[in-house]
This record gives sequence, C-alpha cells and structure tokens, in this order.
Amino acid sequence: MSDSDAVDFSARHESFERWFQTPLGRALLADQRRFVDAELQHLTGARQLQVGVSHRLPLATGTDFAQRIMTTPRWNPQIPDGVAICDADELAFPGDSMDLVVLHHTADFSPYPHQVIREAARVLRGEGTMALIGFNPLSLWGVRKLISRSNEGPWGGRFLLRGRMEDWLRLLGFNVEASVTRFFRSPFQRSGRKAVSRIDNRLSGNRFLPVGAYYCILAKKRVHARLPRRPVWRQSKAISLPGTGAVGASRGCRRNRTPVHRAE
Repeated sequence: MSDSDAVDFSARHESFERWFQTPLGRALLADQRRFVDAELQHLTGARQLQVGVSHRLPLATGTDFAQRIMTTPRWNPQIPDGVAICDADELAFPGDSMDLVVLHHTADFSPYPHQVIREAARVLRGEGTMALIGFNPLSLWGVRKLISRSNEGPWGGRFLLRGRMEDWLRLLGFNVEASVTRFFRSPFQRSGRKAVSRIDNRLSGNRFLPVGAYYCILAKKRVHARLPRRPVWRQSKAISLPGTGAVGASRGCRRNRTPVHRAE
C-alpha cells in the first residue's frame, strides 16, 4: 500500500472545510475570493467549473458564464443544483467542455495531484483559462506544515511547490499568464497576542516577496486537440449536459444517485 492510499483524504477534506469557519479560514477565503473575482470577472463563455474539497466554498462568482458547475467528492442529501459528485482526478465531464476551470486547493488534498491537473486540462477547451490555487510551502505556513504534528485543517494538505505546478501546466500545453502569492499573515488564529500582530505587520511589509500563504496561477490552454487519456467514464453510467455529449459518474458514486444537477 502506498503512502497516498494510507491517507484518509475524505477526513482531511472535511477537516479543511470546517477550518474555513474559523477566523483565519474566513479571512483566507475572503482574500481568495477578492483576488479571483478581480482577475476573472472579465471572462465569459458557456461553462465554468470549480473543483475543490467542498461545494460550499464558491469562487469566481462574478464571471459571466451561462452555466456554473461545482464538484464535491462526497455525497449528501442536501447537495444543491449545479453540483456534480466526482473525484478530482476522474472528472465526470467530456473533454473540451469547459471555458474556465478553477482548482481550489484541489491538488493539495488529492492522492493523485498530477492526475488532477491532467483531468482539468482534459475538460478545458482550447484557449480556456485555468485558475490553480494552492498553499505555498515557501512561507511561514509551509514552515508550520513541516513542524506541525496535526493533519487538521490546511496542515493535512500537501503544500506543493508553485514552480512544480507551473512546470506541470507547461508540459500539458498551457501558457502561464500570471503567478502570484498572497495573504501575508501568520498561520495562527488571532488571539490578541502582540507577537502575532508583529509577525503579521512584518509580513504585510514584504508583499513583493513570494512568501504569501497561498499562490494562484492563471494559465491558458494552448492545445486544441484532446489530450491522450484513459477512459474515466462509461456510457452506461452517463447523462447529458446541455450542449455536450455524455457526462459520466465517477468511481465510488452509486448509479441511483444523480451526480449532476442542472443549474436553472
């Protein structure tokens, strides 16, 4: 059994989602939303897809797309319309069907991070845009990840190098158009301690250094042919999306569950 197989990523997804309800988590998510909305609000097209650890953390809500789809790796009875149940490394969508793909800490919390990027590239049409968000290991957050014994919240993620992610994207035929780090705060919940405030003030004064808690990479797909891939869905488990071919159910999803709900 590999190390990835031994990790309970489902539990880590739930822990990370709960962490976003903490003051520090809410502040991080608010910063991510501001940046992504500002960078992507000019985009328009048929379909936008967000792949992450939860459908309750939407980004890029200011874009002008006819259909917005999110994915979640876990099924529950309260899943709203516009949400697909599938694994990030086996997306239940046809190739070249999305105009924008947002990966929100998806590779950080996947046993197969490289396959996550490949799947996102597969479903993205030529000239489409990918926004990839991940934790920056070259930061105080990365230092805490190294020394922490906890796998709760963000500390259960991988913290993959930004340069490595950019290399993967280029190998898949992308042009990296922007790559920045953001959120210059210490990785501690605020408790009124003066030491934490001093650290935050020093980090805020070094915004030109690539030491932000997370990075966001914006890349454009420059290949027009479909990427070679192994089949990830079967026609017998497929339903249709408006204007596309079939959409398959990912592994682990029962056939009597509806993996995709159309947004009105």
